[in-house]
Amino acid sequence: MTPAGRTPTIRRVRRRAFLRAGGVAAAGLAGALTPAGVARTPDDCFVRLRRRWRELATGSGYDPAAEPYRTKLAVLGRAAARHRDTMAAGPGGLWPDQPFPSFAATPGRLRTMARAYALPGTGLTGDPALAEAVAAGIDHYRRHVYAAGAYPAGNWWHWQIGVPKALLDAAVLVEPLLGEQRRRALAGAVDHFVPEHRLGSYSGTSTAANRVDLCLVTLLRAMLDADHGRADLAAAALAPVFRYVGEGDGFYRDGSFIQHEYVPYQGSYGVTLLSGAALIFALLRGSPWEVTHPVAFEVVERSFAPFVHDGACMDLVRGRDIARRPFGDHERGHALAAAILLLGEVAPAAYRARWQALVKGWAARSGHRPALEPAAHARLAAVEADPAVPAAPEPAGHRLLPMSARAVHRRPGWCAALSMSSYRIGHYEHGNGENARGRHTGSGMLYWWADGHGDQYSDSFWPTVDPYRLPGTTVSAKRLPDGAGGAWGDTRTPWRWVGGATDGTYATVGQHLSGLESTLEAFASWFFLDDAVVCLGAGITAEDGTPVETIVDNRRTAARLVLGEGWAHLEGHGGYLVPGGGLRTLRERRAGGGVARDYVTLWLDHGTDPRAAGYHYVLLPGATLEETRARAADPGRPRVLANSTGAQAVRVPALGLTAANFWLAGSAGGLTASAPCAVLAREHGDGTATLAVSDPRRDLEELAVTWDRPVAGLLAGDALLAGSTLSFRGLAAREGASVTVRLAL
Repeated sequence: MTPAGRTPTIRRVRRRAFLRAGGVAAAGLAGALTPAGVARTPDDCFVRLRRRWRELATGSGYDPAAEPYRTKLAVLGRAAARHRDTMAAGPGGLWPDQPFPSFAATPGRLRTMARAYALPGTGLTGDPALAEAVAAGIDHYRRHVYAAGAYPAGNWWHWQIGVPKALLDAAVLVEPLLGEQRRRALAGAVDHFVPEHRLGSYSGTSTAANRVDLCLVTLLRAMLDADHGRADLAAAALAPVFRYVGEGDGFYRDGSFIQHEYVPYQGSYGVTLLSGAALIFALLRGSPWEVTHPVAFEVVERSFAPFVHDGACMDLVRGRDIARRPFGDHERGHALAAAILLLGEVAPAAYRARWQALVKGWAARSGHRPALEPAAHARLAAVEADPAVPAAPEPAGHRLLPMSARAVHRRPGWCAALSMSSYRIGHYEHGNGENARGRHTGSGMLYWWADGHGDQYSDSFWPTVDPYRLPGTTVSAKRLPDGAGGAWGDTRTPWRWVGGATDGTYATVGQHLSGLESTLEAFASWFFLDDAVVCLGAGITAEDGTPVETIVDNRRTAARLVLGEGWAHLEGHGGYLVPGGGLRTLRERRAGGGVARDYVTLWLDHGTDPRAAGYHYVLLPGATLEETRARAADPGRPRVLANSTGAQAVRVPALGLTAANFWLAGSAGGLTASAPCAVLAREHGDGTATLAVSDPRRDLEELAVTWDRPVAGLLAGDALLAGSTLSFRGLAAREGASVTVRLAL
């Protein structure tokens, strides 16, 4: 982890030394001062924190007797009553259907009961008998499973995060009826499994989202037993989470977020991180431990928003989470929106205004509305109902995140996203028996959404799609076992050239591809334009004894497919240009996960054990049949200038754009590079041009790029100009980011 990043703001209200009963000195534990200057006792600090926790859980600004809250709260109440009535404490479990250890279900049921006690309108609000049942259940589970001194068998996460977070949440909600003995016993158990030194080193499983969860567990435990030292620790231990890193877990300056060392994870662990941080910031506001950090605000738009499309969080940053359930992308998107709105309550006004517009736009375009807890639902409903908050539209432009081998391209009416792998980023993540067949998601999977198809990858796509024919990928048909490659994302390739160059509107992106547990090697490029994605492949070679295919697309649809000479059109979705022909198609109904879905697959067959095979096709998202047919009759737009293992390049005259991925030093389309790099040159109508370059391999100290255009001068940018040659220095330190210069022609 690099030391870069901003210093967190931890506001400490001055403490005064005080004497505990019995005359024992306890310096540094005095209460915070109220705004009126009246000193609080130490316990008063925690009384306020516990009250604030209940307020955050219950929410405000909504009528519990009005819909949809009435129904949601009634359902919660019925579930709590059922758990209460069926509880049968014994040495083997709290409920007959959940034998111990029951790490998830039993603590979860106790939390449900506690929420029904705390929230209004459940029919059990404030019921002392229910609270006593929760308290007794917590203590029973603590004695039989979560006992101080017990050996933490199995997954560490249950013992240090999952179980204590649920138990402590429930305990704080019913705290007035918990009792001193039970409170201290639970605190002791948490101390055993989550000792203070767990937050000492920022490494291993105490990073990023896990670190935020551990801080939250430590803070809840401090609230339970009025422990100032642990509250200090919980607030301070957040700081490493919000420093930009150059390797390993955490946030990167290009917007990437990595967890498990090799997995882009904004859409799962990242949501957990932001939700937990927002909760801690909101909880501690106005307390002696108030803490904020500028990076926590910056990453909302830098790291998270690029991967939300019409309210859904894209699968290419969700790791193994994609395999859990249908419409998980929408669930994660709504959880992220809830976290952003809560974080907005402690953010500067300018951030808050932009975020509310962002979230309102997502909500307006979302075709799927997962259930939110009443507090989160009320925040979203208030923003949706506020006429002063505009609904932000989908932005247009390109976001390239080379440190996580991801790219997102947005144009009016459509959106595309690309998932790659590299020496830093794994092909996919599997673990705990999840996502065992996501093997080829990092082989250049190209997701895309046209208007009206926001659920393309949401509705049971992952359990039913052919895992060897993911859209956009080039793969060997060699059959692999479930869970092929190392677990937890350690399925990296040996190649460094993964990334590209962008001017913020268009992009050239490339991947030196290596097959997962196969001999496949290829060079693939994607040129993201205004109404198209040009896809090139070269040097496709394998010795697996099996066919190699490039999957032009695999749409979850039963729509009509029309084929022409060198083109295809899928009704209501878009068009495809395949100038070299050879397009193969398949319509099938596939089953998995207890459901079946229709698919239309289009692919190019490179044969068994190909040698230096290639491909060229163009994706036209949202194009009509007539538009597709017309584009097929105009082969000059765009023009392919090179498609080899030396370089891949295109020219688009209508955009004044020339773009190239140089796998080796060389020339293509009027551009010459002294070393492997990516270049995107764009001429404007005012006599100027921009040229964006990058070093995807991150190993260049010097790069010279010559453009065969008469250049009059350098108007802006970090480069040296000599004739028509631009010299760039220090690209290796830029982590694959593009350097853009402006030229006079």
